[in-house]
Amino acid sequence: MHLVHHLEEVMGTVVTIDVYAHAAAPSVEITPLVDRACLLLHQADDVFSTWKPDSPMSRLRRGEITCAQAPPEVAEVLELCATARDLSGGWFDPWALPGGVDPTGFVKGWAAQRALDVLVSPLVTGAIVNAAGDIAGFGGPGGSRPFRFGIVDPTAPGDLICVVEPPAALATSGTYERGAHLFDPRSGRPMARVASASVTGPDLGLADALATAVAVAGGDGLGVVEAVDGFEAMTVDFDGSMHWTPGFPMAAIGEAAPSAGGQGHDGSRSALPGSPGPNR
Repeated sequence: MHLVHHLEEVMGTVVTIDVYAHAAAPSVEITPLVDRACLLLHQADDVFSTWKPDSPMSRLRRGEITCAQAPPEVAEVLELCATARDLSGGWFDPWALPGGVDPTGFVKGWAAQRALDVLVSPLVTGAIVNAAGDIAGFGGPGGSRPFRFGIVDPTAPGDLICVVEPPAALATSGTYERGAHLFDPRSGRPMARVASASVTGPDLGLADALATAVAVAGGDGLGVVEAVDGFEAMTVDFDGSMHWTPGFPMAAIGEAAPSAGGQGHDGSRSALPGSPGPNR
């Protein structure tokens, strides 16, 4: 068994890619998979970045092109965003943001999920794509052991508040590191009603959008996520109290923080003492 560990600067952050492969798997066959995953991340950034003035999304927002004139993935993502808006009861709404439609709250998870999908190979036992705390993974480091991920305590960011074993994806949203970047589409103002919100499920794009929705909605958002098949949620209040849906895949509460490694900007970490996940 060996590990390929790669860090890629893209989408204004650092995306970490970890691939566990059979010991007999030559690196020359694993490296192209990682390269392809990185290419997909950069393509998503080139198309959807609202910071790049010449990106198709920026041009669409300025009215210079129509959706039909943009790359086909734009229509795909906007359709998925519309689904996420409906499933979230309107708490996630890219069309309500200042400056025009902005699918950023969906795209990072969507891109990471696409990057993970190209890492599937008979040579690979498991892989993780960690896009600034939004994590998609499959398999494990070997045998039947699943990956386990830590969720950072927003009231004490050096510690973990719990450990989860998500089925495929974990997204966490909050304001304790990035400040007031969440927007309430109902009030039209920046707003977060909980310190952090985490969502697990089979797809990271939708988990990312729902985590944003729950962070804005607060406790009401738990019921919204519980109604979405395959997805579960947990919130941490500003006083540190925790609430979660009945099926939230919590493995432990109050795990000590790892002595080394990093974390995503929104509060998910895949480094745990004695756990099969790789350190970040």
